Amino acid sequence: MLERSPQREVLLDAASSLADLVRRDAPEAERAGKLTAAVDAALRAARLYDAFIPKELGGLGVDPLTLLEIAECVSAHDGSAGWCLGTCGMIGGFAATRLPESGVREVFAAGPGVVLAGGYVPRCSARAVAGGYRVSGRMPFASGCRNADALIVTTDAGLVLVPRPDAGWNAQSLEALDHAQRFAAVTLDAAGTPLADSAASAPVLAACARLSAFGAAALMLGLVERSLEMAVSYTMERQAFGAPLASFQALQHREADMFLQTEATRAAVYRAAWAADSSPGEAPLLIAVAKVQAGEAGRKVCGENIQLHGGVGYTWEYDPHIYFKRIKTLEHFYGPVRDQLEAVLEARGV
Repeated sequence: MLERSPQREVLLDAASSLADLVRRDAPEAERAGKLTAAVDAALRAARLYDAFIPKELGGLGVDPLTLLEIAECVSAHDGSAGWCLGTCGMIGGFAATRLPESGVREVFAAGPGVVLAGGYVPRCSARAVAGGYRVSGRMPFASGCRNADALIVTTDAGLVLVPRPDAGWNAQSLEALDHAQRFAAVTLDAAGTPLADSAASAPVLAACARLSAFGAAALMLGLVERSLEMAVSYTMERQAFGAPLASFQALQHREADMFLQTEATRAAVYRAAWAADSSPGEAPLLIAVAKVQAGEAGRKVCGENIQLHGGVGYTWEYDPHIYFKRIKTLEHFYGPVRDQLEAVLEARGV
């Protein structure tokens, strides 16, 4: 059984209380390609970035699923705000629990409250200099970096912590299929502090990849749930031949299949959440299964949602296409289906 964090309801209430601010600032965040200063400050003040950091380091120590529920709550009012919160929150938790002790001390030297972003692809080089490294290169797909205090950079020498320069990050926004995901490419030429060498970095990155795959699966579960709700609501309102679309048996069968896919995904994701929290030995297999199930269910359910809306389902006046686009992005992020199936086979010793 998954043991939920005792402060879960308090944190969800805190996230809900930011609804008006997040919704109000969403257009400005869309134009600027980053969270507004007011939203970022509110997330920090509510300590939502600290939710996944262990209590021993001054964080709140919530379980992985609670963090994703908090991000989901914020995402209901602005998808980009929820995306940045979930991404930065997970990176903070991963740094606190997976880095070597010396690396943890470096990251949290000033206590919790530091907002971290990062990337897995080793595109940067680290040259040893007095006091640490000189990090140079281009780090792609650095989600949430524009509001981050520091980056954990994957380099040829291992993991390196790069503090935010006084002038801010040299970041270029990247266009994505899903416009609410905040991706940027960061060009670096800055001093950095070593956190873990190449050998020590390998298991850290592997664990982080698994946690990210779980996060993607949980996000896809939310997208699938909402797509089902939208389809049912629309077919109950829209009429054809003088009757609601939902009264036609053929469409009822399609929505029943969508429901089955949604519940199967929920079971897989919650089982993976339990493993991530309580049974590390089973986590690689169950997280891979959840990611595969969520991706396949997402394509089917979100695709059916568009079909049940008819021709308007892929127009900007309606939302189904937005959910489908995010599903397609998340399906390939943090390990596509083929990689996850290989992880299943490896976990089974095949």
